[in-house]
Amino acid sequence: MFGIADYGAFIAAIILFLAIPGPGNLALITSTSKGGIRGGLAATLGVIAGDQVLMWLAVAGVAALLTAYPTAFHAVQWLGAGYLAWLGFKMLTAKPGDAPVINIQPRHYFRQAVFITLLNPKAIVFYMAFFPLFVDPARHLGLLTFGVMAATVAALMFAYGLVVVLLTHFLAERMRANPRIGRTLEKLAGVFLIGFGIKLAISK
Repeated sequence: MFGIADYGAFIAAIILFLAIPGPGNLALITSTSKGGIRGGLAATLGVIAGDQVLMWLAVAGVAALLTAYPTAFHAVQWLGAGYLAWLGFKMLTAKPGDAPVINIQPRHYFRQAVFITLLNPKAIVFYMAFFPLFVDPARHLGLLTFGVMAATVAALMFAYGLVVVLLTHFLAERMRANPRIGRTLEKLAGVFLIGFGIKLAISK
């Protein structure tokens, strides 16, 4: 199909990778708990937009450029690590009544999710290594093949994000009666964000 080898396996692999806990999933959950369904959907679109940029940079060979210039790679890596750790620290140190770490306006949820996604340069290398596994050399259609793959990832991400947002919103509605639980989960999210930042900074 459009030069993609085993399209079903490609879809299954993407779904598996989406379900792996990471900053993107945390952004969806946090945005939904703060801004409701609108905030969660805005974050979903932000993750999709960031992923699309990374995918097409990978197709353009940016991964090879980052490999050839490791200083640039590590600079972006540290920038991403610092941003995640900063968000996590603000969530950990927030007091009841403080302004939310992630802004209420959906456009800000979108921007936060884009930044979190883009500031992980390893994702470019991942897509550079992942896409060729499902490209049929005999039926490859150039940019059309990669375009279908990118569109498939976007569609699956939107469907997955919608499920996560609705589930999170459902649970959040039942936790609003106990604000203490919400504050505990926010602190836990902050710890995870700092952890993701450290992991990104020390990974080779």
